[in-house]
Amino acid sequence: MTRTQTRKRMVNEWLNPQSGFFYTVNRTLVRATTPYQRIELVDADEFGKTLLLDGITQVVEKNDYQYHEPMVHPALCCHPRPRDVLVIGGGDGGVIREVIKYPCVRNIVCAELDAEVIAFSRKHLRQVHGRAFADPRVKLNIVNGRAFVEQCRNAFDVVIMDMTDPFGPSKMLYTREFFAAVKQSLRRPGGMFVMHTESPVARPVAFNCIQTTLRAVFRHVRVLYLYIQMYGTLWSISVASDRTDLRGRSPAAIDGRLRRYGIRGLQLYTGKTHVAMQATYPCLDEVLRKKTRVITDARPDFPDNFIQAKQT
Repeated sequence: MTRTQTRKRMVNEWLNPQSGFFYTVNRTLVRATTPYQRIELVDADEFGKTLLLDGITQVVEKNDYQYHEPMVHPALCCHPRPRDVLVIGGGDGGVIREVIKYPCVRNIVCAELDAEVIAFSRKHLRQVHGRAFADPRVKLNIVNGRAFVEQCRNAFDVVIMDMTDPFGPSKMLYTREFFAAVKQSLRRPGGMFVMHTESPVARPVAFNCIQTTLRAVFRHVRVLYLYIQMYGTLWSISVASDRTDLRGRSPAAIDGRLRRYGIRGLQLYTGKTHVAMQATYPCLDEVLRKKTRVITDARPDFPDNFIQAKQT
């Protein structure tokens, strides 16, 4: 690992072959290479400390709550009794930081492939993880997430997948067969699965394929729509279950659940935003009405394989 000082530069990141976004970087703080990927931590004018994996923006210290809060709280507030939680990926610790806020959760398992991402984050991204890795309920497993899930049966109340986009090694975590394995790992009847599901405007075909695949496995699939600044576009997070449904929960009920758990100071998630994030624009309904295919192990590549983010 080396510490370097660079001239101010601009990160240009593609969302699809036609468009993207950019932000300026003052300097690179740390670079490292693991057996799986390149890690870079930069100081950005817009985001503060910013983690990039293989040149793709993963998490920022300034407003990571825009992603981590909706990845955790809607499911844990709606599950009748969340005790055992599995986090697939999540090496930066942001998801775990939100999960440990729930005193009812007794066991948090993190299945992360790259041990060096966890070590890097523990050292350099304290504002993101908030020392969550030190919570005695957290158990780290350095393991292939899919292989780990396939060995579990009826083990977890909530599974949260915090993985990179569906290309490269991660693409096998977006298939019908993997979602079926997740379903088997959930404790019935109210187990819940949470994952980010791409941008419905920048990557509409990928978004639609993921929704179609989730619906081939789970009875209820609810989508949360929100703008996430570090990803530069409207994004989506989906919560799937055979029994527990995000809909039908009033703002008062959600706020009451947060008070019951003693959770205060959230910056994005409230009872009102729980309902608001589920509202669908007519144009997004039109995206979902278009016929697409289920993603399978035999055909794991998405029809709209987009250009991977480029850093310059």
